[in-house]
Amino acid sequence: MPRHRPTFKTDVIGDLDLSPEGAIDDYRVSRQQDQFFVKPPNWDSAGESIEMLYIANLREYEAMKQLQGQLLKDAKRQTAMNVHRIRKMNKIQERLRKRFVEVNGFIKDCADKKRSADKCIREETVHHEELSSSIDDFKTSIGELSTFRNALKATVAEFQPYEQVLDEVVKVSDIFVSPKDCIDRCDALMLAQVEIHELKSQKLNEIEKMRQRMVQITSEAALTVLGLKNDLARLERSYVQSRATCLKWEKALTACKDAPSNYTLDKDRMFDAILVLYRILCKRRDVSPSLHSYEIDRIMSFIMREIDLLSSVLREVESGKSDKLDSGQIC
Repeated sequence: MPRHRPTFKTDVIGDLDLSPEGAIDDYRVSRQQDQFFVKPPNWDSAGESIEMLYIANLREYEAMKQLQGQLLKDAKRQTAMNVHRIRKMNKIQERLRKRFVEVNGFIKDCADKKRSADKCIREETVHHEELSSSIDDFKTSIGELSTFRNALKATVAEFQPYEQVLDEVVKVSDIFVSPKDCIDRCDALMLAQVEIHELKSQKLNEIEKMRQRMVQITSEAALTVLGLKNDLARLERSYVQSRATCLKWEKALTACKDAPSNYTLDKDRMFDAILVLYRILCKRRDVSPSLHSYEIDRIMSFIMREIDLLSSVLREVESGKSDKLDSGQIC
């Protein structure tokens, strides 16, 4: 196919058709937009020539140089101020560091002193509590001793006559050496009485325990006897039942025992009858019996042969009799 020129070309505002009829709409759209539209300068405007551009750039350059110098001056002044501030800040920092070290040491000293003071306070508090408890104990002991002293004075005043009596008893008696000996012996007697009373109480408790033990043993024995009686009654009932069962089985076994004896008797009788029959048959044939009683099989075989023979003879005899009767009737 032959090549043709394109009917559309691309411009900044879109597609422009080569034909005027097709480009009118795009032209109208192009006139309505302001983005790519450049206004022409006025008639009295110098325009943007090279000289004007040079002058504008030169003015801009001078302004930039002045601004750069001003900024450089401000930067130098700011640098000097910053150096001064840094020196001042370093001095302040060094002073604050020294102050911090001093304050930190002071705080540590205060903390150590506080710990030491707390430790001393705790120790003193514990010591004070111990002393307070000791003082209270001493006060209590002093009060008890005062009470005991007053009671002792009253007791001494009360028992003063008894002391005189005790001295008189010691003087009169030959047993006591001194009042202390008398008092010791009386104390020994009182202790012996106390021990005797304790031993009496102990023995009474043992007797009571033995009595309770005897009661318990008696109860257990009574329960055991009652259990044995129950077992004996149960055994007696079992014995009665067993006796009834034994009597029943005795009757049954008696009948069973008679049955084997009767069977044995019948068997012996049968053997005797067989032997008698064997002897009779041998005597009939005039033969001496040569078989023994324990050879029952051979005896039975012999008897069977003889019985068969006798049966055949009997049949022959009966048949002969019947023939004779028939012939007699015919005659």
